[in-house]
Amino acid sequence: MARLTMRIALVSALALSVAACSKKKPEELPPPPAATAPPTTTETPPPPPSTTVVPGSRADFLAQAGTDTIHFGTDLYDIDTESQAILSKQAQWLAKYPNTAVTIEGHCDERGTREYNLALGERRANAAKNFLVNAGVAPSRLSVISYGKERPVATGSDEESWAQNRRAVTVVPQ
Repeated sequence: MARLTMRIALVSALALSVAACSKKKPEELPPPPAATAPPTTTETPPPPPSTTVVPGSRADFLAQAGTDTIHFGTDLYDIDTESQAILSKQAQWLAKYPNTAVTIEGHCDERGTREYNLALGERRANAAKNFLVNAGVAPSRLSVISYGKERPVATGSDEESWAQNRRAVTVVPQ
């Protein structure tokens, strides 16, 4: 019997403790927060980013010259009339910025051996360099490098892709 009394006392104590922990529902809810107007500021928003081209920059070079790339025929490194027009615009820009040095990259399509394409890429880069030198650009401002077929811009194995990869690119530092 003592055990039964003890159990009843324990259950009663547990029930009382649970009941004591329950929350009473408030009789009246607090009012909703008052609507406030967003704070007014007298600051003006920052201006939009500038879309003007910085003179002497790579973007300026591309805007003035139209392109940094000339193209070549298969196994050729001669400068055609279209490439002459592009290189003439590049020479004009380089004349405006005599402290800017550029690198001329020579590239080839995927056909041919690595050695052949490195040599052809160098001949293409040098052909562009020689044209710029003849147009009045100091040779000390022009460096050449050949990538051969290692850096294609078009990855297809068709005439259109090959034509895009046969090129010389005048690279102006950022």
